Amino acid sequence: MTVTRTLAAALMTTALTVPLAASAENVLRWTSQGDALTLDPHSQNEGPTNSMNSLIYESLVSRNYELVLEPELAESWEAAPDGWTFKLREGVKFHDGSDFTAEDVVFSFERAMAESSDFKEQAKAVTGVEVIDDYTVKLITDGPNPILANQLTGILIMDKGWSEANNVLAPQDYAASEETYAVRNANGTGPFVVASRAPEELTVLTANPEWWGKDLYPGNLDKIEYRPISNAATRVAALLSGEVDFVLDPPLQDLKRIEAADGLEVKTAAQIRSIFFGFDVASDTLRSSNLEENPFKDQRVREAFNLAIDKDAIQRVVMEGLSFPTAMVTPPGVLGNTPELDEQYGFDPEKAKALMEEAGYPDGFTVQLDCPNNRYNNDEKICQAAVAMLAKVGIDVKLDAIPKAQHFPKIQNRTTDFYMLGWGVPTLDSHYVFAYLLEKDGSWNAGGYDNARVNEITQAITTETDLDKRTALIDEAWQIIKDEKPYLPLHHQVIAWAMSDDFDIPIASDDSLRPRYVIKK
Repeated sequence: MTVTRTLAAALMTTALTVPLAASAENVLRWTSQGDALTLDPHSQNEGPTNSMNSLIYESLVSRNYELVLEPELAESWEAAPDGWTFKLREGVKFHDGSDFTAEDVVFSFERAMAESSDFKEQAKAVTGVEVIDDYTVKLITDGPNPILANQLTGILIMDKGWSEANNVLAPQDYAASEETYAVRNANGTGPFVVASRAPEELTVLTANPEWWGKDLYPGNLDKIEYRPISNAATRVAALLSGEVDFVLDPPLQDLKRIEAADGLEVKTAAQIRSIFFGFDVASDTLRSSNLEENPFKDQRVREAFNLAIDKDAIQRVVMEGLSFPTAMVTPPGVLGNTPELDEQYGFDPEKAKALMEEAGYPDGFTVQLDCPNNRYNNDEKICQAAVAMLAKVGIDVKLDAIPKAQHFPKIQNRTTDFYMLGWGVPTLDSHYVFAYLLEKDGSWNAGGYDNARVNEITQAITTETDLDKRTALIDEAWQIIKDEKPYLPLHHQVIAWAMSDDFDIPIASDDSLRPRYVIKK
C-alpha cells in the first residue's frame, strides 16, 4: 500500500472501451460513515453531498477520476474577455423525459446565486447568462475569467419546469432546517435515478437507461445501494462478511486486516483536502469561554495554539501515518500550495506558554471545541488528541463531538468559537479557498476573518490572466494568512478505499465515487 502526494497530471488519451453487456443486475452496495445532507444540488457544498448529487445531476463541465476537466452537459466552450460561450449537448433528457435546453442553464445559475445557495462563491463569477439558441449559452463575466471552467464543476443543472412545478425555485435553506421537495426528490440528467431515499438509512439509485453517456464510459452498474454506517467496526464487519462491496472510509487502523482478507483490496491516495481548526477572530466575546473578551483576536494566542499541537504525533498515532502535517489549508495539487508555505509552524509548547503569558493569559482560559464525529478520517480522535495537547499549555478545552448534520450549521450560522473543518478544493485553485474561507463574506468563514489585502487579492485573481502575476498574488495572500493565522492547519488528509475485488473502482483524490468508471467483473 503506497501513498503519493502528487495527482496524475496527464489526460487519459486512449478511448474509453465499452464493456460487454451487463449481467441481469450489477449492484454496488456501499457505505461510509455519513449520509448526504440533502439532494438539493445547490443547498450544501459538502463533499459526500456533492458526490451523491453528481450521480443524479450533471454540470456543464466535470472532472474524471484523475481530476482532469472533461465535457459533460457542454460539449465544448470558448473563452472571451467578457465571458465564455458553451455549446450544449443536444438530445439530453431529464429523468422525467423533459428536454435539457439553455433555459435550464439560465435557471440553474440564477438558483445557484440565490441567498440560500451554498454555491454563491462559485456562481458569482457569472454576472448573467445569455441564451444564443436552445443549445448555446454565453456565461457573462465582469472581465476575463481564467478559471471559470474550473468553477463550473460544482454548479449542477436542474430542470426549470420540474423546479417550478414542485415549488423549489430557491435552494433549501439547510442552516435553517428548511424542508422542500428537492431535499428527498430529484430530477437530473445524470447516469442514475433516485429509486428510493430514506436519509441516514438507505438510498437506492438505478441506472438511467436514457443517459447520454451510457455508451461512452466503461461502467456497467445497474443499481447502487448506499447505506450509511456510522460505527467504524460495523463498516469493516459489513465488508468482511460480504454485506457491502465497498467502504469509502474504512478505519485506518483496520487497513492491514482488510488487505489480508481474501477477496478484498485497499487503495490509498493523497486527498485534495486539508483538515484544520478555525478560530472566531471577530466577536468581542466568546460564547463558551470564562473570559469577558475574545482571546482569539490576539495573534499571539492563535500562534500559541498552533505551537501547542504536535501534528507529527497526530500523524503517527492517530492517523496511522496517513496524513501530511501542514501550515496551509490547501494541499499539494492546488495552485498556491508551495513547499515553503506548506512547512508547518512546529511544535513548541514552552514557546506557546510564553506567548499565552505575553498576551495576558498566563492561566489560560476555557473554550469549547466543536468537532464532527462522522465526517473526516478519525475526526473525533484528532479533536481528543488536540484537547489533551492544549491542556498542557493551560487551555481548558471542552469537546463537543456531534454528527456533521448538526455540526455544520454551527459553522454556517457562525455560532461557534473554535471548530474543526476540512476543506477540499474541486477547482484546484486557491481562489476557491479564499472565496469561501477567507474573504470577509465567505459563507464558510465562520471566524469572521477580514483582511483588506486578502479581500483585494481574492477579487483580483478572478480576472488576472497572466499566470506569473496571478501566482504571485496568490502567494502574497497565503503569506499574509500564514503570518496572521486565522486557522490552525493540521494536515492534508490521505484517503483509503476498501473494496471487493469483484469490482474495479478507480480511486479519486477528491474522495468522490464515479460509478461511470466502476466495473462489476
